[in-house]
Amino acid sequence: MPRPRKWRKVCCLPKNNRFGPLNKPGETEQYLNMTVDEYETIRLIDLEGFTQEECAGQMNIARTTVQGIYAEARRKVAQSLVNGKVLLIEGGEYRLCDASGQGCGGVGCRRNRYGKGFMGGEDRSDRS
Repeated sequence: MPRPRKWRKVCCLPKNNRFGPLNKPGETEQYLNMTVDEYETIRLIDLEGFTQEECAGQMNIARTTVQGIYAEARRKVAQSLVNGKVLLIEGGEYRLCDASGQGCGGVGCRRNRYGKGFMGGEDRSDRS
């Protein structure tokens, strides 16, 4: 019997879940699906400046799993940019944090820094 898949911890859903070229008519658009957990790896590694190890700890998964998710997410972003495809962010195997420190740990949590439950904390984007 295969091992059950581990849920990936995600801070919050993206504010916008559809990205793409502005100069294409709606009926001819090609779509790419990016999962919410792929979006979260891009956010943590590229925006927040986490290492893959730190991202893995934040999402409660193995570093090798993060490496695979991150590679696939970057491939999809590149396809969207180069081939003019619309990128939809939806689905995946994830659970949202509860913004109380019990979920994603607080340091990279957008809910804790920007949301209703602001608790202060270190801003990872300013680290040297």
